[in-house]
Amino acid sequence: MAWTPVCTKEDLVENSGVCALVAGQQVAIFLLLIEGEQRLFAVGNYDPIGGANVMSRGIPGSIGSQLVVASPLYKQQFDLTTGQCLQQPEYRLPCYAVGLEQGMVSVFSEPLCTEQQASAA
Repeated sequence: MAWTPVCTKEDLVENSGVCALVAGQQVAIFLLLIEGEQRLFAVGNYDPIGGANVMSRGIPGSIGSQLVVASPLYKQQFDLTTGQCLQQPEYRLPCYAVGLEQGMVSVFSEPLCTEQQASAA
């Protein structure tokens, strides 16, 4: 388990996602502008409902104070902090710790939450 440098902050587009390979897993990384502050989020890139690696192409947004990304396939919304699908709670994306140091974006190789936890919840 370790931090994996994936890109520079300049490689990211605000309010959009990119995909990176971290410990053999595709991870969708989002740089969002929230109340004037830039924040990073990282979730698994695999859409468990649509069955494709597309979450980095999803549409980030919010529902109230809940930050979400909508799948570009069927538009289900996933919470960016927990990975939980709002419309179908039996599905969850893995979510990852992501950080910025000296302009370099890094993702922790082990997810903080996993899709298996959804069935136990």
